[in-house]
Amino acid sequence: MFDYETLRFIWWLFTGVVIIAFILTSGFDFGICALLPFLGKTDLERRAIINTVGGTWEGNQVWLVLLGGALFAVWPLVYATLFSGLYVAMLLVLFALFFRPAGFDYRSKLENPAWRNAWDWGLFIGGAVPPILLGVLAGNLVQGLPFHFDENLRPYYDGGFFDLLNPFALTCGALGLLISLFHGAIYLKWRTEGDLYNRARAVIQVLGPVILGSLALVAVWVMLAMELPHITAMPGTGAPSNPLHKTVVMDAGWLGQFLRHPWMLLAPLLGFGGLFLAWRSALEFDSTGAFLFSTLGISGVLLSLGFGLFPYLLISTTHPAHSLTIWDASSSHFTLTLAFWITVVFLPIVLTYTRWVYKILWGSVTPEKVLNNQHSLY
Repeated sequence: MFDYETLRFIWWLFTGVVIIAFILTSGFDFGICALLPFLGKTDLERRAIINTVGGTWEGNQVWLVLLGGALFAVWPLVYATLFSGLYVAMLLVLFALFFRPAGFDYRSKLENPAWRNAWDWGLFIGGAVPPILLGVLAGNLVQGLPFHFDENLRPYYDGGFFDLLNPFALTCGALGLLISLFHGAIYLKWRTEGDLYNRARAVIQVLGPVILGSLALVAVWVMLAMELPHITAMPGTGAPSNPLHKTVVMDAGWLGQFLRHPWMLLAPLLGFGGLFLAWRSALEFDSTGAFLFSTLGISGVLLSLGFGLFPYLLISTTHPAHSLTIWDASSSHFTLTLAFWITVVFLPIVLTYTRWVYKILWGSVTPEKVLNNQHSLY
C-alpha cells in the first residue's frame, strides 16, 4: 500500500506520538511522586496525593514498553546502539522505576510511620530520577553520541557513562525534572481540593517563570552552539538500510535547520506559549485549561526536538557519516508494513480504553475520601 520511503516517514511520526504520549502521561505521574514528600503534610494527605494517579500509573508506563518494542521492531540499529552503549543509564532508569510498583502497592500495608515514610521517599526516587535521566538522554541526542559501526553493522559505543553527564545534558536533565514537577503539580491541583490544591498552586506559581527561563537558555544554547551533519550523498530514501553508504559534512546548525523550514518554528512557539499559558491559567484557578496548555507546551518542546533532529534519529560525534537517519536505520519494507497494520488496529483500542479508564476513575481525591475508603485505595 505504501512505498518504503513513505512507511519510514509514517513510522517516524508514530514513534513521535508514542514518545509524546509517554512523556505527557508518565510525566505527571513522575512529578506527583517527586512532590509527594513535600506537599503531603500528613499520612492522609500523602495517600490522597498517591491516589490521584494510583489507578492509572501502570497504564501510563505501558507507553515506555511500547516505545522499546517499536525501537526493537522498527528501528533496530537505534535500539542496538542505545541499549548497548547507554546500558548503565538505561539500567538506572529501570532501577528507579522499580520503586514505583513496590511503593504504590506496599506503602499502606502497614501503619508504621517509618515504613510509610521510607516508601514515600522510594516513590520520590521513582518520580525524580527518570525525568532527570531522560532529560540527560535528550541533551545527548541533541549533541550527538560517540558511536560507530563496523562493516557488519555492529555498533560500538566510544564513550562512557560519565561522558553523558556534561554541562548541557545536565541542564536538560534539570529542565526535564522541572517540567515533570510543573505538569504533575497542575494535574494534582486539578484532582485535589483544600490545602493540597493551594500547595500545588504555590508550586506552579514558582515553577512557571523558572521553566520558561530555563527553556529559553537551552533553546539559545542549542541554536547557537549545536551542529548537525549535512548529508551530501546517500543511496536514496527508499534504499535498503545501511548507514555506512552516505557522506556528510558538519556545516549545518539547529538555527539553520529551522530557518530553512520556517514552519518548524511553530513547535518552539507552541512550547513556550503553551507552558506560559499553563502557568497563567493555573494561577487564575482554571485547572482544566492549565492542564491542556501544559500538554500543548510539552508537546511543542518534544516536537522541537524531533523537527530539529530530522531526518536524524541518532547523531554520531566520532563518525558523523555513521549517524542514523529515518532513511537508513529502519527494518525491512515488509516489517514496517506488518507493524503499520498492527498499529492501525490496536492503537485506537489502546487510546479508547485509556480514555474510558480516566473517565471512570475521574473525580477529586481528598484526605476525607481516603479516610472513608481505607481498604479500597492505596
